[in-house]
Amino acid sequence: MSYTVAVRTLCEFTAKRGDLDLRFTPSPDASEGRAGHAAIAARRPPGYETEIALSGSFESLTVRGRADGYDPARRRLEEFKTYRGDLEAMRENQRALHWAQLRVYGALLCEKLGLDTLELALVYYDIGSGHETALVEQASAPALRAAFEAQCSRFVAWAGQEAAHRAARDAALATLRLPHPSFRHGQRELAEAVWRAATQARCLLAQAPTGIGKTIGTLFPQLKACPRAAIDKVVFLSAKSSGRQLALDALATLAAAHDDPRADAPLPLRVLELVAREKACEHPDAACHGQSCPLARGFYDRLPAARAAALERMRLDRATLRDVASEHAVCPYYLGQELVRWSDVIVGDYNYWFDASAVLFMLAAHNQWRASVLVDEAHNLPERARAMYSAELAQTRIDTVRRAASAPLRRALARLQKHWNAQNAIRPGVWRASDALPEGLVAALGDVIGAIGDQLAEPALMRDPELERFYFDALHFTRIAERFDTHSLFDVTPLPHRGSRRPRSTLAIRNIVPADALRARIASAHSMTLFSATLSPTHYYTDMLGLPASTVSIDIDTPFRAEQLDVHIARHISTRYKDRERSLQAVVARVAMQYAGRPGNYLCFFSSYDYLQQAADAFVARHPDVNVWLQSRTMDEAGQHAFVARFVEGGCGIGFAVLGGAFGEGIDLPGTRLIGTFIATLGMPQVNAVNEAMRERMDALYGEGFDYTYLIPGLRKVVQAAGRVIRTEHDRGVVHLLDDRFAQPGVRALLPAWWRITSS
Repeated sequence: MSYTVAVRTLCEFTAKRGDLDLRFTPSPDASEGRAGHAAIAARRPPGYETEIALSGSFESLTVRGRADGYDPARRRLEEFKTYRGDLEAMRENQRALHWAQLRVYGALLCEKLGLDTLELALVYYDIGSGHETALVEQASAPALRAAFEAQCSRFVAWAGQEAAHRAARDAALATLRLPHPSFRHGQRELAEAVWRAATQARCLLAQAPTGIGKTIGTLFPQLKACPRAAIDKVVFLSAKSSGRQLALDALATLAAAHDDPRADAPLPLRVLELVAREKACEHPDAACHGQSCPLARGFYDRLPAARAAALERMRLDRATLRDVASEHAVCPYYLGQELVRWSDVIVGDYNYWFDASAVLFMLAAHNQWRASVLVDEAHNLPERARAMYSAELAQTRIDTVRRAASAPLRRALARLQKHWNAQNAIRPGVWRASDALPEGLVAALGDVIGAIGDQLAEPALMRDPELERFYFDALHFTRIAERFDTHSLFDVTPLPHRGSRRPRSTLAIRNIVPADALRARIASAHSMTLFSATLSPTHYYTDMLGLPASTVSIDIDTPFRAEQLDVHIARHISTRYKDRERSLQAVVARVAMQYAGRPGNYLCFFSSYDYLQQAADAFVARHPDVNVWLQSRTMDEAGQHAFVARFVEGGCGIGFAVLGGAFGEGIDLPGTRLIGTFIATLGMPQVNAVNEAMRERMDALYGEGFDYTYLIPGLRKVVQAAGRVIRTEHDRGVVHLLDDRFAQPGVRALLPAWWRITSS
């Protein structure tokens, strides 16, 4: 079986040696790199060729890539590399990787053109000065071919193993069985829609009720479609760790249903969980290089054995990956990053595909993977994406950066301060928003970035973390500024200042509609399924996410009966901000009455931690005999697990939580683990200047400013929280909506149609 690999992937596999070294060195961003390549090419003579497509074979391996430049008159092949600062400071293993890539391109070019010799040149271009440095060597075609074959021979055994794995994987997935006797109500309809989307390379927006088994209902058909659609990777994305765990559990269930213990033949499906660096790091006090962290020292020397051992495990969740990394003394986080290339299913956070610098998205594009993406609890994506494509900078940080600034940087900071202060003077002390970026400010910030880059490129006795942090934040700000359009706002927020001190502010570019940013991410996937229990109204998510016109939308009927869930609206309670204090006794009375009538486990949801605490204090004061537990502002994952663990079968007690937090979705409490919820808020964002500016922009774009900014996002949280109660067709429970506004027609229209609602 043949196997195709990119030149870069081949060289990273065979030529990387030594330490993992992630010490910060200022380097050009993608746009600067492209500009640098164009500048080099512009200096070349007529007849010079760029972006030369090359490919060649060795045994069953095909290698392909694009060489940067070739001068036919000189028989000179060039590889362009842009940099900033001192070229001598470039690490030797990085230089070796560059030479390896160039020599492979040289071998492929000699074969393509029938050349017997070739001049190879590594051309390093300093973005700051425009100076070129060329490292040159003469090479014969036989020598280049021999080096190429030596590299390929080190890879070909692995490639053969990978091809065999792919064949075994596809054969097994073609016979994959549902791990249950039959589909649940609505689950088959969901599964069929996912399978069609995957095999037809479509985008699917699927609203499916809580409790039908959406995770299995999407993963099972997606995996079944892999052989038919030649899908390389399945990417499962979730906003929260609980969603990722559900996916891992579902994949384990699918594997267990397929595994044949008699033949010792587990499902040949490599599953990888990606977690944030801070959660995976074993030495958080160490820097990521061999002189500081023992797991970075010799990382690439030990990587081949660690990689092979990891892929034998098949199921690489966080704990398993840590065990393998520990056995081979390598960094678990970067081992996981390396294993993405060889995994079949990757489970991670939204940011791995949708962020501006998304790792999975960029790897998929570079390697031309056919990746199908499943987006769990997709109702969270608009808000998360807004944050990904927003940026802010606080003026007070300039004072910190100036302390260690070089003279050129001080001058650049002074120019930036001049532009910044001009913004402060427009409406002093008042938050304001604008539909346009201020003239000159982003350019001044770009000058600061260049000056910081030059300073950081100089050899230094000590790192300056504040300077580096400002550098990265400023880079992000300018990159987001490049995307500024009608879907964004620029705003200025005054900061408190004392006495005669000059006013300071925070500048923000606030994304309102992430559609344009997400459109390319969605289009690059072979197929994409976005699913949730709350994806209505459909037009809202289509507008916010930039879904293609060919997107298929389905709304699956609930398997639950109206008599399973009693929904009550408290018509005489107002939880509006001005009414909250006097609403407390009525809220407490309603909770106590329900609990007395049917003791059991309940969840009470509030709009804020302050309101939660006030309600809990009032309840405990009147009903000290009832067991209660509270969500806290600082609750970590362990605390969240402990909170959920208190909802035991047959238990009695009340959990107090914040709507939209960790317990409003993504937790499964079937049976008597949870028999009711109280929701003392409509969940709408706070009315403030920022949200009002968003409302005005939504009105201008879609004519539904209030609904898009406040009502739809708020009611989505309410429905999600209420969905914790009925999880199976045998559950019975109650939901109390503690606010008179729930009785308004426009609000009730956004509540599930199957609910039978009474008012009291």
